Amino acid sequence: MDDIRVTLPVIALRGVVAFPQLPTMLDIARERSATALKLAMEMDRKVILVMQKHIEVEEPQSSDLHTIGVTARILQLVHPQGENLRLMVEGEARVRLLSVFEKDGSLWAEAEFIGQLIPNPEDPECQAHVRLLTEAFETYAQISGRLSPEIVLSAIAQPTPARLTDYLAFHALQDPEKRQQVLSCADLYRRMELTLSLIRDETEILREENLIQDQVREEFGERQREQYLREQIRQIQIELGDDDMAELEAYREKIEASPMNEEAKEKAERELHRLERMPANMPESTVLTTWLDWILDVPWGKMTEDDLDLSHVERILNEDHYGLEKVKERILEYLAAKRLSNNQLGSILCLVGPPGVGKTSVARSVARAMGREFVRVSLGGLRDEAEIRGHRRTYVGAIPGCVISSLKKAGTMNPVFLFDELDKMSHDFRGDPASAMLEVLDGEQNVAFRDLYLDVPVDLSHVMFLATANNLEGIPEPLRDRMEIIELDGYTQLEKAAIGKRHLFPKQRKLQGIEPSQLRLTDAVYPLIIDGYTREAGVRSLERQIGKICRRAAKKIVDMGEDRKRIVVGRKNLEEYLGPVRFRREPESTKDLIGVAHGLAWTSVGGETLVVEVSTMPGSGKLELTGQLGEVMRESAMAALSGIRSRQEQLCLPEDFHKKLDIHVHVPEGAVPKDGPSAGITMATAMVSALTGKPVRGDLAMTGEITLRGRVLPIGGLKEKSMAAYREGMKQVLIPKGNIPDLEEVAPEIKEGLVFTPVSTLDEVLSIALR
Repeated sequence: MDDIRVTLPVIALRGVVAFPQLPTMLDIARERSATALKLAMEMDRKVILVMQKHIEVEEPQSSDLHTIGVTARILQLVHPQGENLRLMVEGEARVRLLSVFEKDGSLWAEAEFIGQLIPNPEDPECQAHVRLLTEAFETYAQISGRLSPEIVLSAIAQPTPARLTDYLAFHALQDPEKRQQVLSCADLYRRMELTLSLIRDETEILREENLIQDQVREEFGERQREQYLREQIRQIQIELGDDDMAELEAYREKIEASPMNEEAKEKAERELHRLERMPANMPESTVLTTWLDWILDVPWGKMTEDDLDLSHVERILNEDHYGLEKVKERILEYLAAKRLSNNQLGSILCLVGPPGVGKTSVARSVARAMGREFVRVSLGGLRDEAEIRGHRRTYVGAIPGCVISSLKKAGTMNPVFLFDELDKMSHDFRGDPASAMLEVLDGEQNVAFRDLYLDVPVDLSHVMFLATANNLEGIPEPLRDRMEIIELDGYTQLEKAAIGKRHLFPKQRKLQGIEPSQLRLTDAVYPLIIDGYTREAGVRSLERQIGKICRRAAKKIVDMGEDRKRIVVGRKNLEEYLGPVRFRREPESTKDLIGVAHGLAWTSVGGETLVVEVSTMPGSGKLELTGQLGEVMRESAMAALSGIRSRQEQLCLPEDFHKKLDIHVHVPEGAVPKDGPSAGITMATAMVSALTGKPVRGDLAMTGEITLRGRVLPIGGLKEKSMAAYREGMKQVLIPKGNIPDLEEVAPEIKEGLVFTPVSTLDEVLSIALR
């Protein structure tokens, strides 16, 4: 080299490093590079080649280029048919860029040549480096399999250590940045050590790549081999007329196509693998087949699309049910919140009320309105925990519990699921079903419900759970805490009449095959049926009586033959169809009588009136209580008597009446157990009436707990009790002052027909009740 410095056009390379004394093929696409090439061809065919730091830069500047490059001579220029230019260059020497500038539309650089130490080939250190490099390259070539034998032989034939090092770096190093490291290293010994280290690193990477490829190839080959053998066996079984293998293949295809979760799929594949290796005549094979059928019958991933149009839902609920406004409003609130938040987790609604008020049918209407499937599980008398969670497969005849069975029946993972008669569950030595229900009805746990039979997690978070019960006392507290309680009260007479006319009569008429033109019930009939033939909070007995009318009418229609006339059932001919009136109001029931008071009671089937009779007779001061009274009611009677004794002078009673008179308290219908404190003021009033000889108003009913000091305490079930008073023809009801807020839930028609008088002491009660 005559000059230490040189100024030449620059071609910036992307992802390519050129080495001295080595030919390189380049494609030129950028305009500045093409201009630099043109200028070099006009001079002495020399150019500086340097790699840019970032391949994505289209117009590189000085800061975008590495500082070390090579001068190169253009050997050949090819003009292909495409837009790019292709040229063959050969590197000459390393140079360090001193300055880069733009001139004549291309990059130019002033650079200085990098001097190199030329070692003595006979030097032992140099020979050691050359030998190690050669051996490392041969190992690399052997492992990679990408280099031809000619390249390896050419490496051995390189005349100098410097050319050997550059040659090996060019062919062995795949990363351009590593090649640039070798090019930038000026010291020859340091460059040889760097190249040796990088080649060894590449060799280790290749070993790992080959190992991974061998493992993948072996695994893939084993899978292909297994698939090939399985297909061979299947064809042999088909030729032999054996369908077992076809059945196993069908199981395999269903498992692969099923969207079940990973744990379930792994367990299903594992059980199928066991079944494949098991003789068909073994009893265990039947168990495995049944298990596979069950896990494949679960509707994994199948959903119905919810219809959350609140106006549509409200219309459906109104079509199916009359009244129940509070329940409908809560259901609409639930669906509105679901529509806004799109959250699957939510409250579990529990509908509590007397029989026949429409709890189960409300749940069915919700499913119809939302466009979901409906499944119902009756829990009445259930006492085995396995009925909920399923049986373990170790038991003979084991099957999943009612949850998984119902999902299979529904065919979707988001049905409306009703647990009916939740308060009727029991428990024994086989477990407590209520405890198993805790996981099912807990929105935080049922995301991964695990049936003991399937033993895989099943997501129940998309299911809308509803429950029904007649009495909250039968539901354990932890289970009650997981639900939102909605109470359904009994229907009033007007509501029952409307339900009978709008729903029950058309239903029964259609059921008996009677045309609307053939039978009509007058509006006056419904109150007569309700008062004279039914005693209930719901409408089941009403429906049975209407059904009885329709059946007898159907018989008459058939008997009439061709001379059919429209049958009209009214007030006058009702007994022809239903027989004598079953429930008649006794004439004395509203008369003013001594020692007789009307109380009000709450039962699981609604409210009832309670007649308390008291008689006094000479004796030794005994208190006799009959009528199958419970312990609490007996204590209320004792408290009432003590309250009367404390008011002896005020009531004008003899001082020793409690010693000379026996008091007998009787509550009729002695076969029916009775209990509770709410009859306290009723018994006290009847006692005072019997002791003073003053009659009790017959059109007055009362309810309230009494204390020794004569205070009247609040009670529960005021709405149901007020319905009973209204039904029995009472005019006035005495209630505790603490129950005034509960009057908001009493139906308007009952408020119009009854006078509610709040009282706080026994004195107030007696002043109103006694004539």
